[in-house]
Amino acid sequence: MGLLSNLPGDEKAVPVIEDTAVDVQDLPSYIRDFNEILKKYHLYSVHYAHAGSGEIHLRPIINLKTKEGNQLFRTIAEEIATLVKKYQGSLSGEHGDGRLRGEFIPQMVGEKNYQLFRRIKQTWDPENIFNPGKIVDTPPMNSMLRYEPGQNTPPFPTIFRFHDQDILQHAEQCNGSGDCRKTHLSGGTMCPSFMATRNEKDTTRAGANILREFLTHSDKPNRYDNKEIYEVMDLCLSCKGCKSECPSNVDLAKLKAEFLQHYYDANGVPLRSRLIAGFTASARLGSIAPGIYNWMMKQSWVKKAVGFAADRSMPLLHKTTLRGWYKKHKKQTSNKKVYLFCDEFTNYNDTEIGIKAIVLLERLGYEVIIPDHEESGRTWMSKGLIRHAKTIVNKNIRALSPLISENTPLIGIEPSAILTFRDEYPDLADDDLLEKAKALAKIPGSSTTSSQTKPPEAPSQRTSSPEKHAPSNCTDTASKKP
Repeated sequence: MGLLSNLPGDEKAVPVIEDTAVDVQDLPSYIRDFNEILKKYHLYSVHYAHAGSGEIHLRPIINLKTKEGNQLFRTIAEEIATLVKKYQGSLSGEHGDGRLRGEFIPQMVGEKNYQLFRRIKQTWDPENIFNPGKIVDTPPMNSMLRYEPGQNTPPFPTIFRFHDQDILQHAEQCNGSGDCRKTHLSGGTMCPSFMATRNEKDTTRAGANILREFLTHSDKPNRYDNKEIYEVMDLCLSCKGCKSECPSNVDLAKLKAEFLQHYYDANGVPLRSRLIAGFTASARLGSIAPGIYNWMMKQSWVKKAVGFAADRSMPLLHKTTLRGWYKKHKKQTSNKKVYLFCDEFTNYNDTEIGIKAIVLLERLGYEVIIPDHEESGRTWMSKGLIRHAKTIVNKNIRALSPLISENTPLIGIEPSAILTFRDEYPDLADDDLLEKAKALAKIPGSSTTSSQTKPPEAPSQRTSSPEKHAPSNCTDTASKKP
């Protein structure tokens, strides 16, 4: 199901006749006849699920955004309904009828039995209140689809690179399965915001659907400029749990970041977002007098002034920076070299961890080099200021590409920073830097790689606990809680 949902483009495996069931002895003949019908319309289908009980999920590939696709959707449903009737099977083997198959119930059970259904409905629900139009008096099955036949949507220029699709098509990958509504009892990460609020508005599904709705139907020149999208996206923590746990791999963190940049273009950037995004600059300034900076960060009136809750903890600065310590540190030379990405959080906040990492690596016989590079860009991505993040990405690719190889890997301590090289950098790099970005993402040592691809005795990339910071939104979740 996940693979089917991830088909690029507008042609999708559509659930039009995916619930048919026939006697298992008739299944080979039924499938043969079914495929002949599809062949007649130059279609092909995915076949999967419960063959042992005669229930096969069949999903032909159709583009429902076109008038032709919309009509074909109906034509296939009509012909397969007739085929199922021929084999005395069921159109709804396990999923039910509803708006998709309701209008075919008279054909399946006969007009006399169908009128009995209608009488039962009219007797017990004379005002047609309870779930109307699902079993009897169902509207045409191709009249209530997500896509309007022949709908025209403008191109959507984006800062992120959406491979083999555009941003609307990525939002449309959501198949509505609702896996993002699970609780903490089910395990996994997705979706921490829903786990906290139990509100549909805060699910991955809601974020994808609200963006799809306005990108498809908004009449504004900037279709991102809608407060409703902002309100739904607001509690997304950019943890990226959905990218790996959603069956359709919807990356809501990426969608949110792209949306925010265009929304801010129309409405301005809030002060709090600027401060979070500009964390590195303020930490660099604060490192001149870290005691004063830390005192300020503990004051309730300071937090309130910039839009933070008074009782939340703020990241405090270490008495020295990792780069400052490294400059004074007596370096070890070795023919085994590693480049340490000195991320902004380790440099200013968790300096002790960075120091221990360097000492450990040197005791293991490595020469540790901290190259000149920019911050990771994580805070800018987190707050949706990806246009600025893109400039950081390009500078880091230019600075690090000549240095990093399989023999001299790039390693990092803070996961949310080092993993940008694998995740966001290939999506933000300029076209002329894309291949270099991909090379950095794949080189063993630069982001998480399998043990089979690492050089012998390669040091672990994560020398601090991944739980030290939130995985993708560090400075915005400084309380260490969702």
